[in-house]
Amino acid sequence: MSTRSTPPATQSTPSYIGPFITVTALFFIFGFITNLNMALVPHLRSIFNLSYAWAMLAESAFFLAYFVFSSPASKLIEMIGYKRTMVVSLFIQVVGCLLFVPAAKLVSFPLFLAAVFIVGAGVTALQTAVNPYVAILGPEHSAPARLTLAQALNSLGGTIAPLVAGAYILTDPAKMQSKAAIADTVRGPYIAIAAGLLILGIAVAFMHLPHIAQTQSFRPAKEGDPILSRSIWAYSHTVLGALGIFLYVGVEVGLASIAVNYFKSQGVDSAKTASFLVSLYWFGALVGRLLGAWVLTKMKSGRLLGAFGFIAAALLVVSMSTTGQTAIWTLVLCGFFNSIMFPNIFALGIAGLGPMTSKGSGLIMTAVVGGAVVPFLIGAAADKMGIQHSFVIPIFCYLFIAYYGLWGSKPKRTVAG
Repeated sequence: MSTRSTPPATQSTPSYIGPFITVTALFFIFGFITNLNMALVPHLRSIFNLSYAWAMLAESAFFLAYFVFSSPASKLIEMIGYKRTMVVSLFIQVVGCLLFVPAAKLVSFPLFLAAVFIVGAGVTALQTAVNPYVAILGPEHSAPARLTLAQALNSLGGTIAPLVAGAYILTDPAKMQSKAAIADTVRGPYIAIAAGLLILGIAVAFMHLPHIAQTQSFRPAKEGDPILSRSIWAYSHTVLGALGIFLYVGVEVGLASIAVNYFKSQGVDSAKTASFLVSLYWFGALVGRLLGAWVLTKMKSGRLLGAFGFIAAALLVVSMSTTGQTAIWTLVLCGFFNSIMFPNIFALGIAGLGPMTSKGSGLIMTAVVGGAVVPFLIGAAADKMGIQHSFVIPIFCYLFIAYYGLWGSKPKRTVAG
């Protein structure tokens, strides 16, 4: 019997290559869809003559889905497993994409928000499934490399999305005869995306993906251990880390969402050119993510996070104080300095938690809802003070992130103390 167990063991590692490629493609998908959704902000603003704050509700609807569906998605994984959850999440996104068709036909803002929310629910379930699956899919020592590569594909999808939006969705309102005609530009792209997601969902359903034994939250302590009854709120570096994630996600998507309008206010003559600049913002995140993995081998993560936070804040101060090309490119460069913030804040926030790691991780991931709140605040500030002066809010976010990296991330209490 022992001789029969050897061949499967030797073949298991090579069998991960195909599944890894498949799952990495899913990272590209949710990176693409997340950033395509951000392109809807200027589009909805032109259709419905909305204020910046109301237009930002498209972002709020999307990221509110993270707050609502993160926990149910985890339960779904426990019930049906990683692979089936991926398939279900893709089909949910198909439903959301198809809802854009009646939303455009009826020129209905509430229907647009409902479509965005449903797509966000599908993306939430997909993220909840693929992130841990990639980490588990293969040897433990190479998990960081797999996640870094997968996240790079996420950034690649985010880089391409604004180009697609500029080519097929964002139009010059002056050239369109009616609001219905402007709204109608979303139908073709989202029908095509729905068809692609449907095909991908069916393909994943019939594809062989290695079964990963479902486990409960990582808690290397005996049941009844007093450590497990501690409140996660007692760990200041974790609570501040959750606030850091809240502000980071909010500032990243808030700047991307308002960027098209901002670039046009600085002299960019077309939505297509403005969308190209937004794609460079996301491309900077892709480059920074790849370079950051190397820099972190030479520099402590807290110091790098602090430096990037201060530099990003300084860039926005310059953007606020200037006009034209300088104002434009200092905002674009913020994308590069956003790159390493999420993984570093997350890692610092769960440091020293031991058996409390699952609680800390849950708290920090819930804070992704900052993507629903901060963009709305930026939009409200833009309505009252103008876009440039609204950058006061992102500057505050970056300064807090810098503070967290240098000082706030140092644990005052660990599971041992």
